[in-house]
Amino acid sequence: MIPKQAKAAKVQTTIRSSVTFRGKGLHSGRRAQMTVHPASAGMGVWFRRTDVIGCDAMIAARWSSVCNATLCTEISNEAGVRVSTIEHLMAALAGCGIHNALIEIDGPEVPILDGSAAPFAAGFLARGVRELEDAPLMLFQVLRPVEVRVGDAVARLDPAETLEIAFSIAFEDAAIGTQQKHLVMANGAFLRELSDSRTFCRQADVDDMRARGLALGGEPGENAVVFDGDRVSSPGGLRHKDEPVRHKMLDALGDLALAGAPILGRYTGHRAGHAMTNRLLRALFADPTAYRLVECDEVRRRDLPGARISRADIPAVA
Repeated sequence: MIPKQAKAAKVQTTIRSSVTFRGKGLHSGRRAQMTVHPASAGMGVWFRRTDVIGCDAMIAARWSSVCNATLCTEISNEAGVRVSTIEHLMAALAGCGIHNALIEIDGPEVPILDGSAAPFAAGFLARGVRELEDAPLMLFQVLRPVEVRVGDAVARLDPAETLEIAFSIAFEDAAIGTQQKHLVMANGAFLRELSDSRTFCRQADVDDMRARGLALGGEPGENAVVFDGDRVSSPGGLRHKDEPVRHKMLDALGDLALAGAPILGRYTGHRAGHAMTNRLLRALFADPTAYRLVECDEVRRRDLPGARISRADIPAVA
């Protein structure tokens, strides 16, 4: 039984009613239909492959389920059933403050839509977010620095009062160059500043991926930004002059959401990607002295990514 005083704490949430998204996968090119349903308190976020018969089709959206994080984040269960490119969807759930959801999908890859998280967030907020009574929200509070390095790439978590994300990138392509940005993820900052930033790549990478049977659903200008040396080769150009680093921050939020609860800490990434963020979460949870679970109160809740937001916070592209 939950003590009476727990009711003063901020509770878990879910989406008010189901919402469906349709589109093709960025890498497979395969079309999929995906429906995000409300879920009960304590369930967290799960995927169910509706096209899989005869074995376990449920996959937990958790750091420990990540089986591949080379070009996107892919999760699997013990039966080998997989869902890939989940990071933009996870970022939208986290950015809208949705803690519990069942995601049914009839294929192996989440639709890329426009390459950002904005269409997902717009769909969620059009349905609304519902609080789940008598279900306190727990948070992972970072207690001391945790860092992983691979070559020049660094991902790090430090103690902080709320979630902060700082990111820097450096590319030889002059159209990207060196970019850096830092945001406190409160008061709708994710929706306003990051949600509409699209996935990006270099033209040489596109050619290489397609030679390997990947990026089959990528369409420059439609769902990805392509850079070629000193120019943006995608029709329509950029939504932000620093759209690449903003998208990296979007990805980081989505990958951090696989912790299973909101994080109180400062994430710093330099040339980091999906694999680095997953390694960072594995390092964090491998050390019980580096974090603790705390119950969310109203003061902490006001500064979490999904607090005090509205549909108006999402840029008009969605």
